Amino acid sequence: MNRILLVGGGGYIGNTVAYNFLKKKHNVSILDNFIYNHKETLNNLLKFKNLNIIDKDIRNKIAIETYLKNFDIVIVLAGLVGDPITKKYPKLSNEINDIALKNIIDISFKNKIKKLIFISTCSNYGLVENDKLAKEEHKLKPLSLYAKSKVNLENYIMSFKNKNTRTITTVLRFATAFGLSNRMRFDLTVNHFVKDAEKEKKLIIYDSETWRPYCHVQDFSNIIENVMFAKDQKVNFQIFNSGSNKNNFTKKMISDEIINLINNVDLKFVTGDQDKRNYKVDFTKIKKTLNFEASYSIKDGIVEVRDFLKKKNLGLDLSNYGNYQIEI
Repeated sequence: MNRILLVGGGGYIGNTVAYNFLKKKHNVSILDNFIYNHKETLNNLLKFKNLNIIDKDIRNKIAIETYLKNFDIVIVLAGLVGDPITKKYPKLSNEINDIALKNIIDISFKNKIKKLIFISTCSNYGLVENDKLAKEEHKLKPLSLYAKSKVNLENYIMSFKNKNTRTITTVLRFATAFGLSNRMRFDLTVNHFVKDAEKEKKLIIYDSETWRPYCHVQDFSNIIENVMFAKDQKVNFQIFNSGSNKNNFTKKMISDEIINLINNVDLKFVTGDQDKRNYKVDFTKIKKTLNFEASYSIKDGIVEVRDFLKKKNLGLDLSNYGNYQIEI
């Protein structure tokens, strides 16, 4: 079996990916320093004997050089993830999202690992005008520190394309995630809206007509697995928008679904959001190349998060369920 390293495998998406891979008997190592003090969220994985947890900071270059020698496939999920958290900690963002991740890329190529999968973001498109669908070659207009770092690293990775590297390398531009994970986040649009509607019975939506693409965490796991086992020529130095055309939604469309599924919600629309991103994305390439079809709709995600909140007595203080505060 391939030896798989999930860099940032303790996070919202990483936990789900790890669980699915471990069930399928892959040898999985999680490299994470649990910057949000969330190591206990890996308890769902501890029953697997094919799991190894490496509690290390990716800013420790010596440690990274030591560990990356031992793997066939490196999947880079790590980073200070999201626009708000990188804006809140710009210095830390530079240390992690620029310097440390670049080191991981360099060391992966140096060690000639079999496959490198780098997780990027559709936020790179920033603002797509005239209601167009952004294909992979669409001009990138990153508006946030987070997206600017991703664009820089994408360009850096692609600079190795003609350098005869032996590492099969793929960039995945993830849509905005939603759905249940053992390391749950309620600071993501769909999850956040459902939490407010179900727990507080009110929903305030800024700039309701802005578009984003969305994708369930389980579908992200399936995409990564598809890339892992695809023929090399299909994925090598390829960039894939990762999601589904059917899950391009405006915020109002999400709220419409929620109101149909959760009763007695006080809904309010407000203009003037500081987040100016507005983009729809074309996911035709990943569908045609990797035969990927999303299994989860926005409605599916709303239902499962709603039902989770009904069962769990989480209260209204959900500050531990998102990328809000770092213990430095």
